[in-house]
Parts: sequence; structure tokens; C-alpha cells
Amino acid sequence: MASIRHQIYIAAGSREIWRALTTAEGLTSWLADEARVDGRKGGRFVLVGEDDEGNPVEERGMIHHWRPTSHLEVAWDSVGSFPTRGTRLSFKLARDGEETRLSLVHSGGGILDDEEQREQLNVDWRRALRSLQSMLDAAD
Repeated sequence: MASIRHQIYIAAGSREIWRALTTAEGLTSWLADEARVDGRKGGRFVLVGEDDEGNPVEERGMIHHWRPTSHLEVAWDSVGSFPTRGTRLSFKLARDGEETRLSLVHSGGGILDDEEQREQLNVDWRRALRSLQSMLDAAD
């Protein structure tokens, strides 16, 4: 199964990073134009952004793992027109000295089975995670 994996270190506590990953305010500061999160296992997770033509794209998923300040996993719905449909996104947090290690794994079929699309998504994740890291490092 194809996957994208990233790991970054952020000079912020796991609570601050968790808020950036799991609240509408946090997600819109680094990842999406709009976000809605029902913070619990089984809750809905929705991100809204734009495609290359400026049209709104809504990604919808369900939270499969919710362990505050430690682990978030979202299974994206398998229907709809958004590119990540049918994939899973997992974030894990762990304190590492003065920093917090954030690990991302994006796995599953669809977009990740196509090498060109997977590479573009990999670049997009790298850019988004750098944005998150810069934002939180500056706030600390």
C-alpha cells in the first residue's frame, strides 16, 4: 500500500500542536480555508480548500482514532470529488527533549496509487508541515 511519511520537530508543546491539528482555528491557520471538527472518535472531520482553478473542494472524513495530545487518525470518505478520498491520515505526537516530534502517515489507495499525484501530495504535505512548524516555533 502506497503511503507518504513525514516527521518534523516543533519547539512547542503537544497541547499547542494538538490544537493546530484538531480545531477549526488551528487548521485554518496552516492547512485549510475552512475546517469543522467534531472532536471525538467517530466524529466528522471536514477541510475546505481550493483546487487549481479556484473552485472550493471539501474533504470529508471520520475520526477513527482520537487520543488528545497524542494520536489523531482520519479516514477520508471514499465518495466525493476530493483527491484524498478513500485514504487515511494519521498524526502522532511525542515529546522529544525540548521539542515535540510530529509524525504524519498518509496511506491508502486512490491518489496515492498514482506516482505523479503521490509526489505532488508529498510536496504539498512537506510545505504544509513547514508552515505549521514555522507558525508554532514562532509562537513559542
